[in-house]
Amino acid sequence: MGVELRVAPSRRGRKIGDAPVAVDADRIIESDCVAAMASLPDACVDMVFADPPYNLQLGGDLFRPEGGRVDAVDDDWDKFDSNAAYDRFTHAWLAEARRILKPNGTLWVIGSYHNIFRVGAALQDRGFWILNDIVWRKTNPMPNFKGTRFTNAHETLIWASKSEEARYTFNYQAMKALNDELQMRSDWVLPICAGQERLKVNGVKAHPTQKPEALLYRILLATTKPGDLVLDPFFGTGTTGAVARRLGRRWIGIEREQKYVAVARERIAATLPLDESAMTVMASKRQSPRVAFGALVEAGLIPPGTEVMDAKRRWTALVRADGSLAREAATGSIHKLGADLQNAPSCNGWTFWHIEHEGTFKPIDALRQIYLMASGEG
Repeated sequence: MGVELRVAPSRRGRKIGDAPVAVDADRIIESDCVAAMASLPDACVDMVFADPPYNLQLGGDLFRPEGGRVDAVDDDWDKFDSNAAYDRFTHAWLAEARRILKPNGTLWVIGSYHNIFRVGAALQDRGFWILNDIVWRKTNPMPNFKGTRFTNAHETLIWASKSEEARYTFNYQAMKALNDELQMRSDWVLPICAGQERLKVNGVKAHPTQKPEALLYRILLATTKPGDLVLDPFFGTGTTGAVARRLGRRWIGIEREQKYVAVARERIAATLPLDESAMTVMASKRQSPRVAFGALVEAGLIPPGTEVMDAKRRWTALVRADGSLAREAATGSIHKLGADLQNAPSCNGWTFWHIEHEGTFKPIDALRQIYLMASGEG
């Protein structure tokens, strides 16, 4: 098994009961996922995010109406001889994932209708306790070119703890702030990778199922804490590692395909800490014109750490990672903090708060309009 590092690793001692556990973090392990996880100590990981092979049952090439071939998943790593073979593989990696998870750690797994139900049954068989299933509704899904089925416009995520009694991390207030003071629901509307975020090598997609950074941003912000160790056993091009580094989480990626490792290493090395960078703006086609302020933070239009102020520059506040604002000891949504500062019953935070953007001083609503235009709603 080869281990190559391109990001400065950290080594921290942790205790499970009275036994200290030290794990090298911020690294990519080039190996089969089951073998790599088997090399890690018991109860050393705070969260596992898994995007396993979908086991797509593709029946030949698929073509667009104009004749172009669809760039679908046809790689060897997604091929299994039978459902039974896929089930054996699933049970093997889930067994190792459960062993390396801390007692209060959680597992996220994402999949399509081809595999997610088999994976869900397997993780329940392994003793995991399902906390939520999340529907990721894609704003810009690939059409059903043959017109023989409904368009596959979503994927399903399962969030599970090791047991019903586990005291898992869930940053409820952060999720509520990210969603403009409304409870975050289990249906998430996010675009697939497109534009600048879609990684390419020589003009060709680097990975056929690259996940958007906004998806991992929400998952890590919701269910981990700064300094937590996140493991991704199907690392691909390193989305989990890039977002983890940006959010101050430690990470381990496992990937056996060298071509993906090379892309992931370069990508993560170029990723800056959260207060110095922003996520790439992603074009999307939102089916609802309503935009939460947290969506602009997730997309990188208004990065965490940005200073906002009222039109007369009397009050300033800092944007936090969950989309809330902070001013000294006071915190709240863009609307609540604006109202509190003015001792008013309500406030339209979109027009109250302003920002320096591209050399001009403008209300944050102008950034919302840019987001809407990019998503096809403006």
